[in-house]
Amino acid sequence: MSRGKSHDERFAEMTFASVYPLYLAKVERKGRTQSELNQVIQWLTGFSEQEMDDLIAEKSNFAIFFKKAKLHPNASKITGLICGYRVEEIKNPLTQKVRYLDKIVDELAQGKKMEKILR
Repeated sequence: MSRGKSHDERFAEMTFASVYPLYLAKVERKGRTQSELNQVIQWLTGFSEQEMDDLIAEKSNFAIFFKKAKLHPNASKITGLICGYRVEEIKNPLTQKVRYLDKIVDELAQGKKMEKILR
């Protein structure tokens, strides 16, 4: 009997377009702006505003999204718990990158100063 797709496979297939509105709603509920959200995503990925818009329009999954990204050299400094997992201990490289993104969006929503988020 199959248990379905693994945690890592689900992350790979999830689209950035489906997650971005959730990130936006989360940060806006906490008084942060779309501009700030885009700034932290662009810091992590190296994408321009236009590249992010294109990835959303293309409904790129996270496997493609992070394959095209130029991860910031300080991304490995993103540490801590996200959804019960220590980001720095995640073995699957793609899952770790998705969790880096989740973590910095959480930090933004929690009111952390931008200079702390953009390590």
